[in-house]
Amino acid sequence: MIRIVTLPIFALIAFGSYGQSDAGAYMDVIGQQFQKISHDMMSYSSAANHGKSARKIDKSRTELLLQVRESEGTVRKMKPFNGTTTLRDSMAAYFKMTGQLLNQDYAKIVDMEEIAEQSYDAMEAYLLAKEKAEEKLDGAYKSATAQYEAFATANNIKLIKSESELSVKLEKTNRVSEYTNKAYLLFFKSYKNEAYLMDAMSRQDITALEQSRNALATSATEDLQKVPPLGSFEGDATLRNALQQILNFYKVEANDKIKLYSDFLIAKDNFERIKKSFDALPASKRTKENVDTYNKAIADFNSKVNSSNAVNQELNKKRSSSLEVWNDAYENFLDKHTPKYK
Repeated sequence: MIRIVTLPIFALIAFGSYGQSDAGAYMDVIGQQFQKISHDMMSYSSAANHGKSARKIDKSRTELLLQVRESEGTVRKMKPFNGTTTLRDSMAAYFKMTGQLLNQDYAKIVDMEEIAEQSYDAMEAYLLAKEKAEEKLDGAYKSATAQYEAFATANNIKLIKSESELSVKLEKTNRVSEYTNKAYLLFFKSYKNEAYLMDAMSRQDITALEQSRNALATSATEDLQKVPPLGSFEGDATLRNALQQILNFYKVEANDKIKLYSDFLIAKDNFERIKKSFDALPASKRTKENVDTYNKAIADFNSKVNSSNAVNQELNKKRSSSLEVWNDAYENFLDKHTPKYK
């Protein structure tokens, strides 16, 4: 007689069993543990995507870890089914892998988050670490699912694919994270390059200024080409459009506007050099040429000061506006598309 059991379609989706066979009941015990973990995992993922930092939701991670360990213990205590422990052991191994990821990999991710904002490389490493952790979990899940299917076949149980409300939410949460991570890295590279540019400006270091300006021009120009392929997310292009807007700002800032500040620094250096020489001359020895050169340097310096102040005011206004648009779009996108779950 063929029994029917629901089959989860991706990691951490609960198994449900139908029919009263011993094999179905055996699978249902495992399914109950998956159900507990899947609910806690969705709560954890939802909180993370709704703007809560890894540090703030670390308590949820700890609670999830305790549930995973409890589920692993429950499965390991199950007796062999008809003399075989393959299904039991593969599922216990999956729970163990999940526990290790939560205890080790995600603990490191919490620490990495603390320094992720310091550089593009640190941010990229942080997001990559999360991606790799998810890949490990997915690999362990696929192995466990293969054993689940083999067990069903061996015991004449027909599996049917099911898509529960929870499974849909988990799948969408994963897609939201993947989309926003790609967009955020494109934003963050130029954001950090501009921060280095602002630092060079504050120190009036023209060499560092030019290096940072070139880096910003390159990253903004190159990454603007990567924005269109992002496409929209379920018809929502707000995040992509906000990203394009702020990268365009960075591109214009680096290629056009900052040049005026460089001109100001050059004029300032030239004026200070001429003033030093002029002041060193006794008044009786100053020629008309000396005075004309000095006055020209003053006029050029004042002109560059005015131009620099004007462009700084313009950039500050546009920077504030572009960042506000980006931050609002990013937060609203996550809030809109990440399923809420408690």
